[in-house]
Parts: sequence; C-alpha cells; structure tokens
Amino acid sequence: MEEYLILAVAAFFAGTLNTVAGGGTFLTFPALVYTGVPVVAANATSAVAVFPGYLGGALGFRSELAAFDRSRLLRIAGLTAIGGLIGSLLLLVSSNEAFSLVVPFLLAAATLIFAFGARIQSWARRHGSGGGEAGEGRISTLVVSIYGGYFNGGLGIVLLALFSLWGMRDLNTMNGLKNGLSFILSAISVATFALAGIVAWPQALVMMAAATIGGYAGAPLARALPPAVVRAVVILVGTVMSLVFFVRLF
Repeated sequence: MEEYLILAVAAFFAGTLNTVAGGGTFLTFPALVYTGVPVVAANATSAVAVFPGYLGGALGFRSELAAFDRSRLLRIAGLTAIGGLIGSLLLLVSSNEAFSLVVPFLLAAATLIFAFGARIQSWARRHGSGGGEAGEGRISTLVVSIYGGYFNGGLGIVLLALFSLWGMRDLNTMNGLKNGLSFILSAISVATFALAGIVAWPQALVMMAAATIGGYAGAPLARALPPAVVRAVVILVGTVMSLVFFVRLF
C-alpha cells in the first residue's frame, strides 16, 4: 500500500505538472523505479500513466486541429506514428542494463530542453523557413517521434521548437498539433508496450487515475501560480532526478 501511495502521489503531481508546464515524466518514471519496477518496464508504464492527458489536451484544441490542412495533418501524423513505433520497438530490444546507462543522459537532456525551451523556440523561429515540414523537416519529425516513442521526456518543447522551424507562429495551433501528435505517438507506444507485456498494469491503472485527477486540479493551479515558479520546480525536480540516476551508475 505504501508503494501504491507513492505512485499515486507522484502521478497526481505529474498530471498537475503536465497541465501547468510539462515535465510529469520526471516524477512518474523515478517513482516506478523507486518502487522496484525494472527501468524498461518503468518507462513503458510511465508512458501509459500519462497517456490519458494527451487526449484531453487534443480535444481542447480540436477547433485548431480541424482548421489545419487535412492532407498535411495526415502526412505529419503518419510520420509521427512511424517514428513512435520505431522508438517503442527500440525500447523493447533494450536490456534493463543498457537502458539504465542511457536514462541519466535522457533525463538530463530533457531537463535542459525544458530549461532552455524558450530559447530553443526563439532560435527555431529566427531560423524558420516557413516552408512547412518538407525535406529535412520530415526527417526531423521522424527523429523527434523516435525519441518520443523511446523516452518522451521534454517531447512537448521539442515539438514546439520543430513547429517553429516550419515557420508556424500561432501558439494555439502549435499547442493543438503538439497535443494531437503526442496522443498519436503515445497511443502507438502504449499499444506496443501492452502487446509486448512490459507494462506493470496494477501500477499503471492507479497512476492513470491519479494523473487524470491531477491534470484536472492543475488547471486552477496554472492560473494561480507564476509561470517562473512552476518552471523552477520542474527544472529542480529534473536536475535532482538526473543526478540520482547518474549516482546509480556508480
């Protein structure tokens, strides 16, 4: 019961963080590892735990998604699905030992992406060609999706930066597309992990419920807390968790 309480609390605050600013993976993944779930299964279970929130976010921006060019949206969604499948399959062939070596670097990278997300997006806007996702953009979409299927920490910031590189400027459209693609990517990953039998379902179900409640509770909190405070908390948590997993290597 103590372990499930830890997981529920972590998932609740992860749902809140994802609603307010993102970074819920920094709580769900370490909590699962702490309670004894092997790292590969913990990563898969963490993806399942935060999955429902993406659907809610996508539905919240359904008018923006409906206004998006349909053929272009389908093309981007297809690339995202392919990348998500490749990333999730890569996780399946990763041993716990190999993934344990990679995790600290992934957490650190996700923390840096979150910390410097505004600068990354600003740079992307300055260098955005406005030419859509053609050419090199399709390759970058595939690469980002593979990362998201393998380990989705900081995925939202990376996607927003990618959209800026395409020349997109409307934040509501960008957020709608981000949530929609995140839902597709997560759906592919969750289905892959479930079929492979690496999801710890009792933990996942508890965390899904807690994350959903936390996401709902995060809405008024998002309006009440200064964004700088929320960002500082996420960065602090990400930094601490990165250091903890680096220490575990030795």
